[in-house]
Amino acid sequence: MTRLTGSALRVTVFIGENDTWHHKPLYTEIVHRAHTAGLAGASVFRGIEGFGASSLIHTTRLLSLSEDLPVAIVIVDTEERVRDFLPQLDELVTGGLVILDDCEVIRYAGRTDASRTSDAKGKKSL
Repeated sequence: MTRLTGSALRVTVFIGENDTWHHKPLYTEIVHRAHTAGLAGASVFRGIEGFGASSLIHTTRLLSLSEDLPVAIVIVDTEERVRDFLPQLDELVTGGLVILDDCEVIRYAGRTDASRTSDAKGKKSL
């Protein structure tokens, strides 16, 4: 079980939903590399509206439906592990924004199968 508490570093990567790496979504490549690097976790969030360096506003509003919505990938781990991962982001993110923030982790504990129970329908839950 992975545990992380106390001082940590958060890296947030802002890219476009249509950004790719070798014909697959860039956010997928970043998450898979973070996993391979053994980082504590990574999450991808799809934005509903935003703009970046191009100054074009991308939005989910029906009249101006965008196919390239903003995406944020958030990774939190110890400062050393995040900084060791930064060269991979430098290789992958050719357009976008990468930011680092100091943060404090209150509680993080990875799930194990033993910590899950089955409900009446046989679905796993915590």
